Amino acid sequence: MSSSVPRLVIAAPSSGSGKTTVATGLMAAFAARGLAVSPHKVGPDYIDPGYHALASGRVGRNLDAYLCGPELIGPLFLHGARGCDVAVVEGVMGLYDGAAGEGELASTAQVAKLVRAPVVLVVDASSQSRSVAALVHGFASWDPEVRVGGVILNKVASDRHEELLREALESAGVPVLGVLRRAAQVDTPSRHLGLVPVAERHAAAVEAVTAMAAQVEAGCDLEGLLGLARGAGALSCAAWDAAEVLGGSPPPPLPVPNLGAAPPDPRFGPEGASSSSAGRAEVPEPAPRTAAGSGAPKKPVVAVAGGPAFTFSYAEHAELLTAAGAEVVPFDPLRDEQLPDGTRGLVIGGGFPEVYAAELSANEPLRKAVGALAESGAPVAAECAGLLYLCRELDGRPMCGVLDASARMSERLTLGYRDAVAVGDSSLAVAGTRMRGHEFHRTVVEPGSGAAPAWGVRTPVRRVEGFVQQGVHASYLHTHWASQPGVARRFVERCRTS
Repeated sequence: MSSSVPRLVIAAPSSGSGKTTVATGLMAAFAARGLAVSPHKVGPDYIDPGYHALASGRVGRNLDAYLCGPELIGPLFLHGARGCDVAVVEGVMGLYDGAAGEGELASTAQVAKLVRAPVVLVVDASSQSRSVAALVHGFASWDPEVRVGGVILNKVASDRHEELLREALESAGVPVLGVLRRAAQVDTPSRHLGLVPVAERHAAAVEAVTAMAAQVEAGCDLEGLLGLARGAGALSCAAWDAAEVLGGSPPPPLPVPNLGAAPPDPRFGPEGASSSSAGRAEVPEPAPRTAAGSGAPKKPVVAVAGGPAFTFSYAEHAELLTAAGAEVVPFDPLRDEQLPDGTRGLVIGGGFPEVYAAELSANEPLRKAVGALAESGAPVAAECAGLLYLCRELDGRPMCGVLDASARMSERLTLGYRDAVAVGDSSLAVAGTRMRGHEFHRTVVEPGSGAAPAWGVRTPVRRVEGFVQQGVHASYLHTHWASQPGVARRFVERCRTS
């Protein structure tokens, strides 16, 4: 199968150069022209895809070569880009920045190569003129397999400044496809973990995206950018499909980092095991229950937390749960006092419960309902914010009390990719399942693990982390289930039989 959907990667020399403004504005400007735009984000970021969705009218999707493996980037990209006229991929950090100590892995440059897309480099041109040519030349020539097809100059001060920048770039051989002046109205507010999510400021976010689109429309060569996108190379892989991966053979194994000569520890998996051998062994599943008078299994309801407090999730998780036979029903823990009718399983992803601790605590009926569901043995999968919500308290305010642990805000930022292995069997995985995750929080949970931890984390230091008790699997690690689709199948089967 070959696909040649037009596509661009929006990258930059460093964070703060204006990638999000350009990528989001470009998505909105293309959509305003009647094009079906597929929005993507390199890396584990959950917040930018919310702005992308607002700009394009389609769900924002992530392309993370560390969490999912390089072999899934092309298929996941094509899955998101089905039926679209053009795709825009926003990069992460600087063009060549990736997972620490892993070379190009998970970098924007690697993803651009994997999806065979030309790169548009967004350069913060403030405080420089002729030097911009040296900067662009360096980025364009560093890796010959990365095609830097154009430059968008951001934060240009004046007409004279623009003239100097254009003159300098004539010698670099990279065309200028846009010039953006300073514009305060496109700024979006930030706090301790980055931009404020769309769900928390929808009206203001709409205004910001509209301003971004207007700025890009006025300052960029949209036809030139579309022409560059149409020159992307064809991809020969097939689009990812949740039903197919659940019914077929597992994807190729992820690479396992060299862990050195440390003594083996069963909590962290065998030293020589690959993700394939350690991560995809499955215990036999119990036969699913069937609906009365029907030969088909009854779809168990899986409630998925959403709303302003729980905005972090990957679209593929709900798609995998649905393909595994669940009825996925969203709910808002800030407003809903009960779980959806018939709930047999619960997924609570990431977000900002610390910002809404008072409101979450005040919703006592829902806290009790979550506690009762967990006490019944039903499967509960909680990541980061979900972990905090299941604790006894958060910053002194009562939470669900499912876990005998206390959570609080911290001055220290915990950030980075993690290589982990399941310590024991749980509603998500069997012992030895290898997964890669990402941590991103300014909170502390004490104790950091229960009697049965969720994960043995192998990088950057060995430790156990998280909680497994009855059907609950709670952890700080954000994981991408596309890398291990069997976790969704196992979770739904537990919903049927618990």
